[in-house]
Amino acid sequence: MAETRKASRFVVPVAVAGVAAATIGLVPALAASGDPDLPKITARQLIEKIAASDTQTLSGTFKISTDLGLPALGGLASGLGGLDGGSASADPSQKLTELVSGSHTLRVAADGPERQRLTLLDGSDEYSLIHNGDDVWAYDSKSNEAFHEKGASSGAPEKDRELPGTPKQLADEVLKAAGDTTSITVDGTAKVAGRDAYQLVIKPKQSGSTVESVKIAVDAANGTPLKFTLSSVEGGKPVVDAGFTKVDFGKPAASEFAFTAPKGAKVTEDAAERAEKGEKVPGGLPEGFEEAVPGLGDFGKDFGEGGGPDLIGEGWTTIAKIDTGAPAPKTDEAPKEVQGFLDSFGDKVTGKFGSGTVFKTKLVNALLTDDGKVYVGAVTKDALVDAANAGE
Repeated sequence: MAETRKASRFVVPVAVAGVAAATIGLVPALAASGDPDLPKITARQLIEKIAASDTQTLSGTFKISTDLGLPALGGLASGLGGLDGGSASADPSQKLTELVSGSHTLRVAADGPERQRLTLLDGSDEYSLIHNGDDVWAYDSKSNEAFHEKGASSGAPEKDRELPGTPKQLADEVLKAAGDTTSITVDGTAKVAGRDAYQLVIKPKQSGSTVESVKIAVDAANGTPLKFTLSSVEGGKPVVDAGFTKVDFGKPAASEFAFTAPKGAKVTEDAAERAEKGEKVPGGLPEGFEEAVPGLGDFGKDFGEGGGPDLIGEGWTTIAKIDTGAPAPKTDEAPKEVQGFLDSFGDKVTGKFGSGTVFKTKLVNALLTDDGKVYVGAVTKDALVDAANAGE
């Protein structure tokens, strides 16, 4: 029986960089011959090279494609007023959610920890997020709206930066945390954005994970990751395929990080200040959604009570179990658009545990039992059902 552990909180490995950093194991390997022809390097040496990278300045063009295998919102958006987001907003917490689906092109620039700029390109329209010292600005050219947050310096107190002191120490810590659940190899070389790179390949050894592999192209000269690809065992397009198409490690011009809201732009101050003033803050479920799915509101309030989830298993096949203490929301009376959407990515399942629904993507799956238990992880549907049947 899999070991069950208590945890105060659980984060499913959707943050794909976290998957690579938190669960790495090592299979000693040498880089295969490839194009370009680079000196051979072991996986350990490449990890140390990444850890030693001190890239402070860069600019370039970045492309990201995401395919979680979710159904299109389609009729759901039209069937529920407000689900399509309504009017445009410059708030980063809303705008940058666009990156979780489809393909996007971004321009990026960085000059140390205090100055960064990201611009999301959409035809002739642009959405820019600028961090310059204590100020963060976001601007949506399509709606001519700006968002401003003051006091946003990224400098964390030294006590919160308890990192290993050398690349070797960091590599050792990564390897110690790995256990026997993962393999790492250096699998050849590649050209990324005109730069010579090594290919670091990370794979689960365990069966039952939805992750087939994580591939990271690492700049051979300075150790900066240039491309990241996360593939699912389902095959098809990668879940995440993100990388530079152009990159320059020179210092960007100071003008890249200067911003003044254009004349006539609607400027919104940050949500925390607005909430303190009692103002309504955008976000959360669209208006009417809770009414469309009876019981959803009460279910959400009860979700996670009891000090956090149990963790079942280890490594890539870890499953979080949450007992909400409330029956699953009934969707029988929901509008046909909502019912159709839920049915399109939910599979009805039964077993020793009773009955429930598995909501599936190419990466993270969740089993919601009719009696209010939730099993979630980057694991297959069968793994979730097995965990529920074991009564863990």
